[in-house]
This record gives sequence, structure tokens and C-alpha cells, in this order.
Amino acid sequence: MDESELRSPFFMRLGRRALIGLDAGLAVVYTLLLLVLPADPGVSALAAVPLAAAAGLPLAVRRLWPVPVFAAILSASTASLVLGLPFDSYAAAGFALYPVALARRRRRWIPTPLIGAVSAAVILGGAIAGPGGRHAEAAGELLLGLAVLGASWTLGRVVRERRAQAARSARRLADQAVSDERLRIARELHDVVAHSMSLIAVKAGVAVHVAAARPDEALDALRVIETTSRGSLAEMRHLLGVLRTDADLGPAPGLADLTALAERAAMAGVHVDLDVDAPTLPEGVALSAYRIVQEAVTNVVKHAAPARCRVRVKADGERVRIEVTDDGPGVRVLPGGDGHGLIGMRERVMMYGGDFTAGPRPSGGFAVSADFPYET
Repeated sequence: MDESELRSPFFMRLGRRALIGLDAGLAVVYTLLLLVLPADPGVSALAAVPLAAAAGLPLAVRRLWPVPVFAAILSASTASLVLGLPFDSYAAAGFALYPVALARRRRRWIPTPLIGAVSAAVILGGAIAGPGGRHAEAAGELLLGLAVLGASWTLGRVVRERRAQAARSARRLADQAVSDERLRIARELHDVVAHSMSLIAVKAGVAVHVAAARPDEALDALRVIETTSRGSLAEMRHLLGVLRTDADLGPAPGLADLTALAERAAMAGVHVDLDVDAPTLPEGVALSAYRIVQEAVTNVVKHAAPARCRVRVKADGERVRIEVTDDGPGVRVLPGGDGHGLIGMRERVMMYGGDFTAGPRPSGGFAVSADFPYET
């Protein structure tokens, strides 16, 4: 895991040099503090100065070489305890151990929860027991120092796990955002292409069927194919341009474009009766409503033409209700069809927490119904 992912938000604002500078200042202050503490009588200052420096100054580079720094400070603090010099209860060693615990990979054989529990018990017990005799005091200092190391290790591991969990959550959210965006792009591409290609396929079939007997009708079908393919190509270029530049190159289609949609469907033999009663909708809601109607009408063109289709769109400021019905045979998935159109419509409605139904009508034909809330 990258070190930056394990750094706290506060220290992420500081550069690495600034953090090392803070450690260096702390190392100097801590070393001076060790030098002014009283030592046992008869202890030479020649031993006190280098050991104090060895126990404090390496803290300046604890972020650069955490393991060697911890080993050096631990050795110097232990020597100070043995020689009767001022003992810091491994406070500096614990401070050096923290980045080790924070950076080292997890080892299954290290019982971190047990270490933390024992350390807490020792520290609490020492506070309750209070001072004892000379030998008991020395043993207590050593035991307290080990508890400080255990507490530092446990704290570092806990912080590491929490930051690692936060980093994993952030990655999951990023992956989900990418997945949602891919789904949105796939949905838009499907909606842009499916309608035009369905119309082209229908008209191409008509042209092939009547080419020999009615060449004028075949020529009309070819003109529709040309017009539709040019419009589809322009819309595809618009969509790809938006994806490449991450900018809106023009208004997204909305309910006002349903008239043009009905005119294109009429070219394929589907007469669309429009009834739109909706105030100004938010752009995203209007786009979703348009795409749902577009896909429903496309299905009529693909599977029921020639037919009559009735489109009703109602909005009352809180909910949008869409109904698309036709008098075709009531079948919507041809052999080999994947049914992605119905799935796309359902996904659009589910984004808003609405209801979607689609299926054959008892009286004949097919019906698509969508009802979802929105905020103005």
C-alpha cells in the first residue's frame, strides 16, 4: 500500500521535508531534556551525553529509516537503564516504533490485540500500584517501558488498519463511479444508435422487398435511410465529442424533441399519438424521459410496424408518469434479441427510485409504463 494512503489528513497537508523538520526539532528538545534530568550519583557525564544523544537525536530521521532508528534508540534507552542514567520508560523508542507499526506489512504471527490488552493492563496496574522499593521500582520502570512499546505498536497497527480501510473504501467508491459512468455511456450509446438503426433496418427490408415491383417506393425507403443515417452519425459525433472533451457541446434531448422522434417513427410505418403535459423538467429528468419514450417507440418500430403507438407523458412537479402503448402483436424480443432496451429503461427509472413495468396488454399490443419522482 502506498505510504500517502496511510498518512493522516492533517499531515498530508505538510510536505515530507516539513515533517522531517518537525521530527528534528522534537529530537533536539528531547535530547536536551534527557541531559538535564538527574542521574544516579557516581554516573559519569561522559556516558550520559552520548547515550542521551543516541536516545533522542535519531528521532529526526525516524520517517526515513524507521527500523534502524527504533533499534538504535531502544539500545540506547536500555543502556541508560542499566547504567543508572535518566530512563524515559522507552518513550522515545515508542515514538520511533510508531512509524514501524504504521508501515510494516501485517504479520499473522504477531498478536497485536493481545499486545494492546497486556500493555493497557500493565499501564493501568502501574498507575494503581504506585511507587515501590528500589528494585521493584527498577523492574516497574522496565515493565512500564515495555508496556509503552506495546501501546505504541498497537496504536500504529490500529491506525494503519483504519487508514487502509478508508483507502479501500475510497477505491471502491472510485471503481463504482467508473462502473456507473460506463453504464451511463453504454446506455446513451444504445439509445442513440438503437432507434436510428432500427428505422434503417426496417426501411432497408422494405426497399429489398419492393425493389423490383415498386422502384419508386424502394427509392423513398433509401432516402429515409440516408436521412436517418446522417442524423444518427451527427448525434454519435456529438456524444463522442462530449466524452472526449468532458464538456457539453449542446443541449441534451428533452421532451420538446419527441415531435421529431414521432416523425422519424412515422417514416417506418408507426403512427405516434403524442400527449405531453409536463412543466419544465430538470435536464437529467427530461433526458431520461426522452430516452424511455425513444426506446419504447424504437421497440414498436422493430417488432410491431406498421402499427399505431400512443405516448403519454405527464408531470406534476413531483413525479413523471410515462405510458407508451401500441396495437402490435405484443412481442418485444425477436429470436437472438438481447432485450437490452427494456433493461436500459428499467435502469433509468430505478436511478430515481421509481416503478417500471413492460409487457403485453390483455387487449393486444404492448405497454410500457414508468413512474418516478424528481426534484425541481
